[in-house]
Amino acid sequence: MKTVNEVSKLTGVSVRTLHHYDAIGLLKPTQVTDAGYRLYDDMALARLQNILLFRELKFPLKEIAQILDRPDFDWREALAQQIALLTLEHKRLGKLIRFAREIQEKGVTKMEFDVFDRSEIETYKEEIVKRWGDTKEYKEFAEKEKAGFDGTQNAKELMALFAELGKRKNLPPSDPSVQEKIGALQQFITEHYYTCSKEILSGLGQMYTQDERFRHNIDLAGGEGCAKFAEEAIALYCAGK
Repeated sequence: MKTVNEVSKLTGVSVRTLHHYDAIGLLKPTQVTDAGYRLYDDMALARLQNILLFRELKFPLKEIAQILDRPDFDWREALAQQIALLTLEHKRLGKLIRFAREIQEKGVTKMEFDVFDRSEIETYKEEIVKRWGDTKEYKEFAEKEKAGFDGTQNAKELMALFAELGKRKNLPPSDPSVQEKIGALQQFITEHYYTCSKEILSGLGQMYTQDERFRHNIDLAGGEGCAKFAEEAIALYCAGK
């Protein structure tokens, strides 16, 4: 665990900014001590890395929060998109540097503005927002956010469901009590995020083991192997067995 001051020194993000991220729900501390000190674990720092990458790419804070708070957020896919955008930005900056040096060496010989063009970058950014935002489920989630979505509380309750599921790891995934918990999980996602069809739930089940962060959090809540157990139970539930 790192204090807010340690995180600030490590990342270069001001304490004031970290407090602001906390206030708007973008980056909540992992723990707040009785004395009021904010503490951040490695998962929180990983989220901060994503936030900073998106900020480097000029994404608004609200869009960053909407992307990162999606239950099906895939950090690998997002990282690949960030790398592609940063590469485009690097290419554009290279052109600008060459253009500026040419002016420095030769003076202004012609009025040229295409080096300032950001249309390719903006188009790609729109594709990223569309990937994470232009779906029926995302729009439903956005409406719930407007109505008072509490990401921190919902995340705690979601992990509590996995904790209950973890207590049943000694049972077969097909056990009725296990399947009942999967049904409760599906209902919770529907009520607090978006309509969770069996198709969507099936995809989430796979992601719970494939995505290292999801697996870590779920195993933390329900014990080692809980994510794998959840995936197997979800697969049976979605197959109607």
